[in-house]
Amino acid sequence: MISLKKLLGKEEKFYDLLEASAEEAKSAAELLAKILAHEETTRASNIHDIIQTRRKDKRITQQITEELCRTFVTPLEREDIEALSVALYRIPKTVEKIVERLTICPARVPRESLQRQVVLLEEAVESVYFMVKQLRKGTQIERIKDAHARLQFAEGEADKVMLSLVKDLYNGPHDAKEVVILMELYDLVETAVDRARDAGQIVFQIMLKYS
Repeated sequence: MISLKKLLGKEEKFYDLLEASAEEAKSAAELLAKILAHEETTRASNIHDIIQTRRKDKRITQQITEELCRTFVTPLEREDIEALSVALYRIPKTVEKIVERLTICPARVPRESLQRQVVLLEEAVESVYFMVKQLRKGTQIERIKDAHARLQFAEGEADKVMLSLVKDLYNGPHDAKEVVILMELYDLVETAVDRARDAGQIVFQIMLKYS
């Protein structure tokens, strides 16, 4: 016999899954920071760890989709759960692309420049992780607002860093190939920050809707 509790979706499974997805996004950003800070070269084990993080998050995203099909009543609107799930998955997916590029880039890639961006990526994803964990509490709108403000600040600072890096490319002693390589890397990190912003915006809208 089907449990009425399961049918109505009263258990915490969606919150658990969304938090697990946010944690994988956070892990991906931390792995990227570790690679840039401690590795002279990007080893095969590095890309393997990132790939595993992305694959795990993909499985979580698929599980959320399956649970949405099985559950009659969900704690949040289905569209919100699905949108947040997809937005969270895009963060480690983008980070994976960054590390893939690092594995084939020349060793002279200025990692200190990327680190400036990645520090802000970590701050943005940390804010998203915190915001997602507040969803199950339901009434923590002020804490969500504070985290959302931190996220917006990190995203704004990332834009400034990007502008500074592009200026250096335009005016520095780089050949055409180096400009193309570095511009793509900088763009990918900026995209990862934007992915975090998008996920945080969805959480913020959810909380406004239910507050």
